[in-house]
Amino acid sequence: MFARLGSVVVHHPLKVIGLWILLAVAVVTAAPALESTTDQSAFLPAHYESIRAMETQQEAFPQSSAPAAIIVFARQDGAPLTDPDAAAVLRVGTELQDAKIPDVVALTPVPPSENRLIQIIAVQMTKVTDPSDPAQTEAVQALRDALRERVTGTDLRAGITGQAAQILDQQESSERGLAIVGIATIVLILVLLLVIFRSPVIALLPIVVIGAVSSMVNGLIGAVSKAFDLQIDASISAILLVVLFGVGTDYILFLMFRYREQLRAGDDPKAAMVNAVARVGEAITSAAGAVIIAFLALLLSTLGMFRAMGPALAIAVAVALAAGLTLVPAVVSLLGTRVFWPSKSWQHEPTGTRFRAAGSALGARPALFAAVSGGLLVVLGVFALGFHPTFDLSSGSTSAESESVVYSRELVKGMPAGVTQPSDVLLRSGGGALTDEQLGAYRAALAGVPGVGQVAEPKLSADRSIADFSVTLSDAPESDAALATVEGPLRETAHAAAPAGATAAVGGLTSVFVDFQDAMARDYSIVFPVAAVLIMIVLGLLLRSLVAPWYLMVSVFLGFAATLGATVLVFQHAQGESGLIFTLPVIMYLFVVALGTDYNILMVARLREEARAGVEPKQAAALAVRHTGPTIAAAGVILAGTFASMMLAGNSVLAQMGFAISVGIGIAAFVMAMFFTPALTALIGHAAWWPGHADREPEPKPEAATPEPATRAAD
Repeated sequence: MFARLGSVVVHHPLKVIGLWILLAVAVVTAAPALESTTDQSAFLPAHYESIRAMETQQEAFPQSSAPAAIIVFARQDGAPLTDPDAAAVLRVGTELQDAKIPDVVALTPVPPSENRLIQIIAVQMTKVTDPSDPAQTEAVQALRDALRERVTGTDLRAGITGQAAQILDQQESSERGLAIVGIATIVLILVLLLVIFRSPVIALLPIVVIGAVSSMVNGLIGAVSKAFDLQIDASISAILLVVLFGVGTDYILFLMFRYREQLRAGDDPKAAMVNAVARVGEAITSAAGAVIIAFLALLLSTLGMFRAMGPALAIAVAVALAAGLTLVPAVVSLLGTRVFWPSKSWQHEPTGTRFRAAGSALGARPALFAAVSGGLLVVLGVFALGFHPTFDLSSGSTSAESESVVYSRELVKGMPAGVTQPSDVLLRSGGGALTDEQLGAYRAALAGVPGVGQVAEPKLSADRSIADFSVTLSDAPESDAALATVEGPLRETAHAAAPAGATAAVGGLTSVFVDFQDAMARDYSIVFPVAAVLIMIVLGLLLRSLVAPWYLMVSVFLGFAATLGATVLVFQHAQGESGLIFTLPVIMYLFVVALGTDYNILMVARLREEARAGVEPKQAAALAVRHTGPTIAAAGVILAGTFASMMLAGNSVLAQMGFAISVGIGIAAFVMAMFFTPALTALIGHAAWWPGHADREPEPKPEAATPEPATRAAD
């Protein structure tokens, strides 16, 4: 099948390129814009308590909401605020209100904190329901400009924090980070391909091809998201960019390495490309299939952010695969061997390479290589037991010097840390109005909960059947302590202290994160096993074996554990961070398992090819490392490097994600696929292919492509 595909593409390159252009124009023209959201509650299903509380609040108090932003004032010298300072704060608040900044509904000054180190003004803004609506973030920017003018030259300093301000800073940080990641990814691909092939043409090939189809990918994702009402998380853009360029470059590399090998074997340029597609087509299609299946397994997730991420990344990989098997061969068939210009090294088989030596050593002592590489994976995997999730995304997704983060730190000098995002306890009577006595007793019960800083007087619905108690926690809303308070004593007290017949639900950001924990635990138990089983099925169909998929998945699982352990070691132990972003295990699992399987498939497919040629298992492993090692090494370095570029984005969320995925890919390429998998295959021998005995079947000859003289590319 792949030989026929290669033959069609190579003999009709202009038609293939024209078809891609038409498809890209059609998709970009017709598809809706790709939108994203930072509203974490949008990702949870309705049965969770935090979502029930939010729905009750919207039902009873449609115009009421927590302050969208908080203006924090302090003295320049850090001393307590004086009475003239407090008066100046009130004056600034009045001036800002009189400025009538669009979408700023009200500014409510609060007296100085008890220790008088800070004073705040709560800012109510127009409520937004559309995640793409910039009303609140534009209002924050306008407020910041107006505020700066009014405190300049005074003894006061001021800044804006709170949810709307954090979203604005996250967006600005994300835009800067995305630009850095994009530039770093492209530069890295260019430099590494120049080093590997010594040709600017090949170096530019992935950039041009993948850049050309990237708009098509965004259009397809936008269409799918709109059709199935999927909420795209704001952080997916950086991941999508890296996946598209990283995976797409990998598939192009697999093809070009085999194309060069076929040229060295004596094929003319067109026949070499047909044979390259024929020989690597099944392997990279199976590899892409494993990645796509792993991503689509996220559709089983409870969390909307993962249900949306899965199809988005699957679309990116599918388009990269299609381009790698059709668009790239079409372009290369037009260029012929000029694609390697000005280098002539493609004409000569290298001798005495490191991979030849590594392959010979592995073939001679597979047990030693299996023990050392497997031992390294196990040792690193032990540290994974210390993984601790954190939900502090507000500061982690922006620079530590951004205004919202700086003034969040100022805020806690004088007020409970939870004032930026109070929790809400919604009390609904079983019938009739709630009495003052019931409300007073309930408020006192909530105020007595350990970890609660203060409880405001309740807001009542028109018929007094629903009461909203704003609960300010003593700890930052996203902190471990705040989550423990809400998950344990606050929810327990809220339910137990409710009057007879009444029901209660705890809402707010902290409650959302508590429910996230429960949803993640559920996802771990479903998504992981389903993805593993589906990938094993792909491996079994490719290799026609019931044995190989088991030890291949064991090696991938060890790679995942080692990656998580290395990340825990670096960030929690070496850098002293309290934990890793809570989504990291799912993202790591998908990337390390799926992309790690890519390299395993490529190595094992070459092992099978060598075995079919009549080579014994140990020698087959040696030859597979010799011939496929350079491809996996180059692909691993490029893909790991592209993900590592996320560490340059300037925030800890992308830094942790970039480090974990890049280390995982490095482990998958240079430990698992390069040594552990071929060593195990050599030790297991012919039994690895049971019951299909795919190692004993004759290698099918791909369809030869004899170019016509008029279209044959010049060397």
